[in-house]
Amino acid sequence: MKNDLVKNQSQYSELYIEKKLLMNTIEKDMQPGIAKLLGEFNSKAVIFDLDGTLIDNNYYHLKTWKKYLENIGINISEEEYNANINGRTNKDAIKYIYSGRKLSDEEILKYTLEKEALYREIYQPFITPIPGLIELLTILKDNNIPMAIATSGIQPNIDFMFQHIPIKKYFKTIVNSSHITKGKPDPEIYLKTASLLGIAPKNCLVFEDAVVGIKSAKSAGMKVIAIATTHSKEELKEADMIIDDYNF
Repeated sequence: MKNDLVKNQSQYSELYIEKKLLMNTIEKDMQPGIAKLLGEFNSKAVIFDLDGTLIDNNYYHLKTWKKYLENIGINISEEEYNANINGRTNKDAIKYIYSGRKLSDEEILKYTLEKEALYREIYQPFITPIPGLIELLTILKDNNIPMAIATSGIQPNIDFMFQHIPIKKYFKTIVNSSHITKGKPDPEIYLKTASLLGIAPKNCLVFEDAVVGIKSAKSAGMKVIAIATTHSKEELKEADMIIDDYNF
């Protein structure tokens, strides 16, 4: 028992020293609030979800789904959307909507592309980054903090965002739904992103807006900051911290 106590104290001391060294490194030039945050969470990399996290677009996804589903005689509420579609891959969303049918991969792809083309048409006049995002990305890049995107979305939507908000240069790695076999809340997407970054999951800080995304990142062993663009703060309580936007 004494040996276990000494071992635990040693591990605690090593973790404390690691955090202290990290904080000393990032506090040199970084905005104090962000430096403190990364130090407290022992973070060496930052991973962002996309929808609702880089851009506040979930209202437009919901609007698109409603319009798309009306054409096939299906109605969906915001509550049902948040519970079963938001944050999930299009494949999982399409399977949920057409739960009474067995769909081929070709049909799933067809419905996905139709819905997402409509989304881009509807959202294009309104696309804008979440307040404070560009400033945060700039600070992190200037301090050599590697960043990545881990999104349940498809590549055309990622390209669409980059066309209107030129932030691609900030990200070392981008993982989308085509790179994984299991969507959120499974941790696969975040574990894969951490591996591509070459950073241990415990040292990755995730920004997420969706409940399934928070579960995914937490299951991967990561710290999570939730941004309250889509869900209420009460619904986001599993996160380690909750913010309204990036002006924190």
